[in-house]
Amino acid sequence: MPGPIKGVKVLELAQIMAGPTCGLMLADLGAEVIKIEKIPGGDDTRRFVPPDIKGEASAFMMMNRNKKGIAINLKEKDGIKIFKSMVKTSDVVIENYRKGTMNKLGIGYDELKKINPKIILCEISGYGRTGPYSEKGGFDLVAQGMSGLMSITGESREKPPMKVGAPLTDITAGILGATGVLAALINRNKTGLGQRVDTSLYEAGIIHTYWQSAIAVATGNSPGPLGSAHPLTAPYQAFKTKDSWITVGASNQNTWLKLIKAINKEELQENSKFNNNDNRMQNLNELVEVIQTELQKKTSQDWIKIFDKAGLPCGPINSITDMHKDTHTLFRKMIIEVENKTAGKSKAIGMPIKFSETNDEQSKGAPVFGEHTDIILKDFGYTSQQIEEFKSKGIVA
Repeated sequence: MPGPIKGVKVLELAQIMAGPTCGLMLADLGAEVIKIEKIPGGDDTRRFVPPDIKGEASAFMMMNRNKKGIAINLKEKDGIKIFKSMVKTSDVVIENYRKGTMNKLGIGYDELKKINPKIILCEISGYGRTGPYSEKGGFDLVAQGMSGLMSITGESREKPPMKVGAPLTDITAGILGATGVLAALINRNKTGLGQRVDTSLYEAGIIHTYWQSAIAVATGNSPGPLGSAHPLTAPYQAFKTKDSWITVGASNQNTWLKLIKAINKEELQENSKFNNNDNRMQNLNELVEVIQTELQKKTSQDWIKIFDKAGLPCGPINSITDMHKDTHTLFRKMIIEVENKTAGKSKAIGMPIKFSETNDEQSKGAPVFGEHTDIILKDFGYTSQQIEEFKSKGIVA
């Protein structure tokens, strides 16, 4: 079945992570996403090697499956003319340039909406298009630091600052961008007009501080890092077992009682230090030591079986390859097989949203550089002769 937004045409003028994540989400929802790469070189992630598969950058292939690919030189007038002709019949443009770049190229929002009043422009930047930081470029590392995320990540304030391992603000900004695009499409159905969608890595980082910001608002104090522990409830963290580590989520009184029964420490409920969540949080280090002593008596798998039977949320701490091989991961099609023209068949992360009626096919691999240039330009009305002329002048590739 086609995806729920089949028929929506997206032009992706974005590279590396945040913009391509937005495009990937929309492609998986059924949109026709045309990735427009720069000349020369294309998306910078094409040079993020190693790792590669037969010369194709694994990073690029992961972020750009399910898309068509064209390369256009937007520094040339004819390249801009081609892009503008594509905007006429498209629905969405995604871009993650620095502020002002689109205007300098002559394809800012005011110009785009003259060409197509229905166009939706999704702008994903470091800090957003307004405000005192709007002129600054942004990276995930910097956004994690400025948004407060690094101040709450890691083991303690005494240790060096630590960022989240994944490029969290990049990925989240891409998802926020896709969410904004979908909302703008719904609004366009009512008004007939497009609009700008503006989000950023900075704001993407801020929304991950909901719990910690709640603490700061209520107390006036900034919470610090707690390792794997929760800032508001306990015990809710990773524990070492006889052979490895597991996570245990006893986040309310019901799951707390299940935990102490499962580890044969029901007397802890009679201890005033641990009988409710407030007391457990105040005596967290002592509580962790007591639980840790018990959990180191059995293996992770032993405890997972015991806790599963008790109805207590828990799980192993998987490596990335462990996660790839997990039966549930595979059943939910979160690791899929795609095919690239050069690399052949390879694995990719699948679509994290499932629909009962409109799940789209996700097997198309990322395009090689300029793979669909001829097909795309013909779809927009250009002849083979015109395309060859553009190629000879370095306008397209």
